[in-house]
Amino acid sequence: MNNNYDADKLIVLEGLEHIKLRPAMYIGSTDIRGVHHLVWEIVDNSIDEVLAKFASKVIVELLPDNYIRITDDGRGIPVDIHPEKHISGVEVVFTIPNAGGKFDDNVYKVSGGLHGVGATVTNALSFHLLAEVYKDGFSYIQEFQKGVPLYPLKKVGPTNKKGTSVTFKPDKAVFSDDPHFDYEIIKNRLRQASFLNKGLYIELYDLRSSEEPQSDFFHCEDGLIDYIKYLNESKNIKTKIASANKKDTEDIDFPIFYVHETATDVKVGDRIEDIEVEVAFQYSDSYDTNFVSFANNVKTSEGGEHLEGFKTAVSNTLKKYLTEIVKEKEDIKISDTLEGLTGVISVKLYSPEFEGQTKSKLGTSAVRSIVRDLVSDKLNTYLIENPKIGRALADKVLGAFNARKAAEQAREKVRRKNPLDNIGFASKLADCRSKDPNISELYIVEGNSAGGSAKQGRDSEFQAILPLRGKVLNVEKAEDRKVFDNNELVSLIKAIGTDIKDAFDGSKIRYKKIIIMTDADVDGSHIRTLLLTFFFRKMRQLIELGYIYFAQPPLFKLQGGNKIEYVYSEGELEKAKEAFANKYNIQRYKGLGEMDPEQLWETTMDPKQRTILRVTMEEAEEAAKVFEMLMGEEVPPRKQFIQNNAIYVKNIDS
Repeated sequence: MNNNYDADKLIVLEGLEHIKLRPAMYIGSTDIRGVHHLVWEIVDNSIDEVLAKFASKVIVELLPDNYIRITDDGRGIPVDIHPEKHISGVEVVFTIPNAGGKFDDNVYKVSGGLHGVGATVTNALSFHLLAEVYKDGFSYIQEFQKGVPLYPLKKVGPTNKKGTSVTFKPDKAVFSDDPHFDYEIIKNRLRQASFLNKGLYIELYDLRSSEEPQSDFFHCEDGLIDYIKYLNESKNIKTKIASANKKDTEDIDFPIFYVHETATDVKVGDRIEDIEVEVAFQYSDSYDTNFVSFANNVKTSEGGEHLEGFKTAVSNTLKKYLTEIVKEKEDIKISDTLEGLTGVISVKLYSPEFEGQTKSKLGTSAVRSIVRDLVSDKLNTYLIENPKIGRALADKVLGAFNARKAAEQAREKVRRKNPLDNIGFASKLADCRSKDPNISELYIVEGNSAGGSAKQGRDSEFQAILPLRGKVLNVEKAEDRKVFDNNELVSLIKAIGTDIKDAFDGSKIRYKKIIIMTDADVDGSHIRTLLLTFFFRKMRQLIELGYIYFAQPPLFKLQGGNKIEYVYSEGELEKAKEAFANKYNIQRYKGLGEMDPEQLWETTMDPKQRTILRVTMEEAEEAAKVFEMLMGEEVPPRKQFIQNNAIYVKNIDS
């Protein structure tokens, strides 16, 4: 290696080359999440026109050959020649990083795209992109191939339309998986946008097949209030309060608290600006919290200053109420005050400080105190004016406090067990020799039979096996105390090493691949759902970090002569049959235990050949709704879901 490190060794990447070389820096990843991030960049640009009061409609169309088109009725990208770059405004926007109208507060007072690279990134990582602009009575087009203009901007004729339409196809060479668009992911994101922008009309069409197109339309007039209703539709929001005669009780609904205020003349860095705050929140009888936060309509999945300000406001206000009004002196923690709370926090400001291009966390410190003070004032006033609701909230907080204390005692009881008490756990877990969590894998296996095959077939250097007996506890309906009373879940918690919820400590994790391996039948699906519910509710950080996976065991084995092929889905079976010119036998695997150790290793556990699916938090709030509906106490939503989706079930455990 040459030790000379001079200026001529520095590589300068011009234009779009750095984006192509390091795409994950701009879109977070090159898997399906990154594919959809390209969509969000263009959709967010359209929504910025809505925020600026120049647009009212956004249309998204999924097209054949993996194209997507996003159209708005805003002002249209500038089409005149840029005075310094000597190319059209359209070409500037799509080919020059750090260029755009978001840097001028006379153009956009509030914007989600502040770095000027969103459209540029989408273009750089697309195989083909077509930009159409409708402006000042004319339409204009320009095409790009792998980010490079195919021709200068063309004026193609008169039009009565206004706005911008962007059609693009992700570049397969960039993304690690098949870069297809998922209708449900896009639908959920657009529904979210409608909640955040009162009055906005959004249309979504799936035009990828010749059949009648799937479509959804979103329009919301009550904003975040409707958002809370949507998030809590499967939850029980009723609570009991003392009736007028104080002898009986009556059921009432926990109210939706709503705050929508603008703080003026706030010092943000070296600027003085206004900050708009919109917050809605509601309690339910759930044991978990669900917070969704946004800054300038961009979802801040890691929270930030606005979320911390909200949590502080709710916690401090309820603690003060318990101390001064209810006269309770217990050692209430913030987690006690937030249990069962669903909240949506949205702030809008000119110069938000995001952490990273993907804008997952808001760092503008001035926002914390603004949100805290506005929410505190609103909630404090409400509690004083509505003593019955205040008492109901106090009872809920005290109930959470008591449940936490009971869980702590149960956890401590588990910790204090002597080594002899842990023999059952030790005999269950077939650990691996490696102590490096970066390469160690934990297979959670259904039943002792499959566990035996997995133990014999694994690579014991880095693969650990934990068989679970029967169906584990449904934690959606259980307090934390019951988790520590459940032997199967205690074994799982001990094996992973991190503890759960507030006591979770990621530094103690023993495996960074935790693979759920269950039978491909109804019971196996149920066990997998129960385990996923446990991880989602009690060890959510494992999903956020990308450590939870599903194994993909085969459904069929085809054998003809010396030729053997394993088939992993019903859809692949007919195609696989065509590969056998002579007679063949089909074996359908109804359980993992039917495979011998060599087959299990070869098909499901060998890192060189297996397929495992990573569980992600891309659709966290939708996942939460599904868990509440399928695993919670409320029967009508679950019944409705089953009725609506029964038509999609072709063959169950046949």
